[in-house]
Amino acid sequence: MDCDFLVIGAGVAGLRAAIELAKSGSVLVVAKDSLRESSSEYAQGGIAVALSDDDEVALHEQDTLYAGDGLCDVAAVRTLVEEGPAAIQDLIDWGAEFDREGQKLSFTREGAHSRNRILHAHGDSTGREIARTLYRKAASLPAVRFESYSAITDILLVDDSRTGSRAAGAVVFDEKGGTLRDLRARAVLLATGGLGRVFKETTNPDVATGDGVAMAWRAGAAIGNIEFVQFHPTALHVEGAPRFLLSEALRGEGAVLRNKNGEAFMERYHLLKDLAPRDVVSRSIVSEMRQTGSPHVWLDLTSRDAGFIRNRFPRIYETCLAYGVDIAREAAPVHPAAHYAMGGVWSDLEGRSTVAGLYSAGEVACTGVHGANRLASNSLLEAVVFGLRAGRAMSAHANDRVESEAMRPEMLVPDMQETAIRGLTWENCGILRERGGLEAVIRAFARSEWRPASDPSLALIERRNIHQVAELIAKSALWREESRGGHFRTDFPEKRREFERASCVSRASSAGTGPRAVERA
Repeated sequence: MDCDFLVIGAGVAGLRAAIELAKSGSVLVVAKDSLRESSSEYAQGGIAVALSDDDEVALHEQDTLYAGDGLCDVAAVRTLVEEGPAAIQDLIDWGAEFDREGQKLSFTREGAHSRNRILHAHGDSTGREIARTLYRKAASLPAVRFESYSAITDILLVDDSRTGSRAAGAVVFDEKGGTLRDLRARAVLLATGGLGRVFKETTNPDVATGDGVAMAWRAGAAIGNIEFVQFHPTALHVEGAPRFLLSEALRGEGAVLRNKNGEAFMERYHLLKDLAPRDVVSRSIVSEMRQTGSPHVWLDLTSRDAGFIRNRFPRIYETCLAYGVDIAREAAPVHPAAHYAMGGVWSDLEGRSTVAGLYSAGEVACTGVHGANRLASNSLLEAVVFGLRAGRAMSAHANDRVESEAMRPEMLVPDMQETAIRGLTWENCGILRERGGLEAVIRAFARSEWRPASDPSLALIERRNIHQVAELIAKSALWREESRGGHFRTDFPEKRREFERASCVSRASSAGTGPRAVERA
């Protein structure tokens, strides 16, 4: 199972990297559970790009920096918006079918965008269409092959006299056989997506257990801005239904948030009303729920024609209908849920982590492009732009040696149950945070006993990752004594100049002072 390049994750970022890497050697793309199960598949709203007649790259940059609330890396943002149009053209050339009005691409608007710049496909299935296009392109390349496993557990490391530890592959788990296997490679890309399942309420698929962040952490890589988690304001809140995301594009097309009394309340919280940045909308919803004693608020699109709703949002319409809500005739009950991580594996603009040979791209990475809060629909664009860049940079390892001797770390798992971890994280590391709750989480995690996994299972592997990522979030959130973007401290409700820096933590630093503020090079 040796290969030149190992790509962990088969979403948009991983597939785009694989296409680029195929020019330089053999590529193995491995996915957890299924090649068709990734956060990319669930991305409904669209992909943001400055391509419309009335838009400019500079305006897209400005909107991204505004949403990032002072913590964006300007070079990363400029890379994203300047290389975005060419990345979209590649997708179109490879057969991506974005929605059009006649012969022209159709653009819509989402929260905190100053222009209509959101491309969408099949109404509300943009991520699925982009992933389909990239998978078809990658699968057509003889150098690319695909495998799926129950889980990818750890990064294989070798000692290098020049760089210290170096990534040399990964360990995968085959649940059917109950076995662990080593996959060796010249360089490794983490494109594992998000960490939403660290929280009790999430719009993410079940596979989003923060695996990439946890693996990178255990390998010694630095983790940046992990305290910044975006909570999507509008997840369907129906008993027995999954927390299905109701895209921000609904509000872009005129949907209004209403409280228990039917009042449109967002004008009391922000000048942009229902199209305010996501962190503002989520906190506003929580405030209304507390004031009215309601378990949710309502998202009302009934001002639009029923035919328009069914055609523009076919997937959302059918899913809501399956759970008893006809959004063409009635408002949908909604509640915020964990949706996207702005932080992750500390990476430069070429995807390089702080461990030699280990790269990251997409949601698992922290390039600084999102700062403290991601601008709506920049995530798919980040995946294609930085997936390509990581693939191009990894090609430099084409002549490196594939190491036959690599260190497989011992697998230790905590005795704390997953439901307890997720409940603690949701209550204390969620939309509203404060010192007492964060310290309680950290104390609870510190009491966990870690034991060798003599009989590994998917549940144990995921619990291990969820625990480690949740602890990183809690410690970093406790350290950041301010409120900014997706991080809100009720005991420090204002931004503070001394925290206008990215946070960065590694296993070496966590043994001492914990997270620290850093400037990117």
